Amino acid sequence: MTTFEPKDLPVKQLHSLLLDAVAPRPIAFASTVDEQGRPNLSPFSFFNVFSAQPPILVFSPARRIRDNTTKHTLENIKATKEVVINVVNYDIVQQMSLSSTEYAEGINEFVKAGLTMVSSEKIKSFRVGESPVQFECKVNEIIELGRHAGAGNLIVCEVVNIHVANEVLNEDLTINQEILDLVARAGGSYYTRISKGFFEIPKPLRSRGIGVDALPEHIKNSMILTGNDIGMLGNSEALPTRDSILKFVNKVSERYPNIKEMSHREKHKIAKNYLSFGDVDSALKLLLSE
Repeated sequence: MTTFEPKDLPVKQLHSLLLDAVAPRPIAFASTVDEQGRPNLSPFSFFNVFSAQPPILVFSPARRIRDNTTKHTLENIKATKEVVINVVNYDIVQQMSLSSTEYAEGINEFVKAGLTMVSSEKIKSFRVGESPVQFECKVNEIIELGRHAGAGNLIVCEVVNIHVANEVLNEDLTINQEILDLVARAGGSYYTRISKGFFEIPKPLRSRGIGVDALPEHIKNSMILTGNDIGMLGNSEALPTRDSILKFVNKVSERYPNIKEMSHREKHKIAKNYLSFGDVDSALKLLLSE
């Protein structure tokens, strides 16, 4: 493993290491207006949600690395203390990218990118009509992280209005993540389409997993099972009873007639297959069978 001390790296290299490693990152498509009411639109991937009560989003327009200048978004927010944060789905990712072009002050990126300006209800900044979720925000605080090139400026935004496209809402008014089809930033020029990589992992909130330490040594030290496999086993609420293991062995003995004579390695291979289908119960019973 190679170790880097940030103080020893050129800013451009440090910036690249950080953005390549901390990915994917959600995109804040930030809409602001200046003191004359002229709109500005720009994407930022230093962004996330930090609180539900109060509803707080934070993004950061960093100082430009090449010349240490600040961005129009930051200057507009300093003047107006408001912003609309629009999410970015796959349908508008190319237009979003186009809007990141450094146009002169006063140029309307909505027009340049071919996006629709929609009036907000509680603030002056415009919403992106094509964005499936739009957050009208008041800015509570601007935290300047430094004065050097590459330094961030945390924009602490309190959400005062949320607009969600009906087509991405489920009947229970939650958002359908696959239909939402968000994109996110990685390093360099790379993006990722979130809906293409979804998978579910049960949260151990209502039940308490037994933990990897409760598993036998041959499982913990397996050359077949991965850390993810062992983590799934450790997330089980309890070890299966001896009776349930015997019933399982009898049930699968027709398929695996030599199950009682199998080596740990053979059982681990079969258990790994069970785990690939999410069948943790069968995998654990097989691994604990004698």
